[in-house]
Amino acid sequence: MRHESQRTSHRRRPRPRLTRRGRVVLITGVLALVATATLVPLLLFREPPAPRKPPQKTRTLLIPEGWRAGQVYEAVDEALRVPPGTTRAEAATAGLGLPAAARGNPEGFLFPATYPFDGTTTPRSLLRYMITTAGERFGKAKVTQGARRNGISLYETVTIASIVQAEADTEDDMGKVARVIHNRLARGMPLQMDSTLNYALDRSTLDTSHADTRIESPYNTYATAGLPPTPIGNPGEQAVRAAIDPPPGDWLYFVTVKPGDTRFTADYDEQLANVEEFNENRRNATP
Repeated sequence: MRHESQRTSHRRRPRPRLTRRGRVVLITGVLALVATATLVPLLLFREPPAPRKPPQKTRTLLIPEGWRAGQVYEAVDEALRVPPGTTRAEAATAGLGLPAAARGNPEGFLFPATYPFDGTTTPRSLLRYMITTAGERFGKAKVTQGARRNGISLYETVTIASIVQAEADTEDDMGKVARVIHNRLARGMPLQMDSTLNYALDRSTLDTSHADTRIESPYNTYATAGLPPTPIGNPGEQAVRAAIDPPPGDWLYFVTVKPGDTRFTADYDEQLANVEEFNENRRNATP
C-alpha cells in the first residue's frame, strides 16, 4: 500500500498562468523595450544643438544735463562706433515718437541720463530710449498741471527749462532764472538771454557783443519777444521743476558777476552796475 506522501509526489504541477494585470505589465515592458531600442539610434543621429551666442557686453553712455542735440549725436556715434553723422541723419529721418509740437526736432527731449547699450543697440533705438524717458518724466501730472497753471504748453515749459539749464549754475538760481523768464513773458519784454544767442551761433561763451545781439535769427531773444521756437538744449528734472514752479519775486534782470555770485534785481540801474562789475572782472581775469 502506497503512502499518501508518495501519491502526492507524482502529481503534475500546474503551469503558472498570468493574470490580466500581469499580461498588461508584460506587454507594456515589451513595448518600452522596443521604443528604447528605436530611440537610441534616433538620438545618435540627431543634430547637435547650435552653440549659444555669448551674452553681449553692456556698456553705458552718460548724457549730461544741458547738452544740445548735436553733442548727443556725436556722443552716440562715438559710443556705437558708427561713422560721424550717422545718428544725426537717423534723427532727421526716423519716426522717434516725439510730441507733435516738436515737428520732428528732438531738441529738448533727449533726456539727460545714463543709458545702457550693447552690440545690438542702434542709433535709432538709443534715441528712442532717450525720448521715451523724456516722455515719462515730462508727462508726470505735476509737470503737465504746472504747465497748465502757468498758461503755457508742455513744449513751451521744456523750452523755458532748457534756457534755465543753460543760464543757471545752482538749483537755487534755476528757480530765480525761471521767475525772470516768466516775469518778462508776462510783460511782453524780450528775454535777452545770451544762451539763446549762443545756440543760434552754435557756441558756448560768456562774452556777448553788440553785434551778436543784432543777428537775424529766431533764437535772438534780444531782438525778438517771446520764447525761441525750440528748446536750446536738453534740460534735466531740476530745470523742469524750476520752470513749472519758480519762487515768487519781481526780478527782471540777472547777471553772474563772478562764479557763485549771480545777482537778481528788478531795478535797471542796479543791473547796469552789476553788468559793469562783471565786465571789470572779465577784463582783469588772467588769460
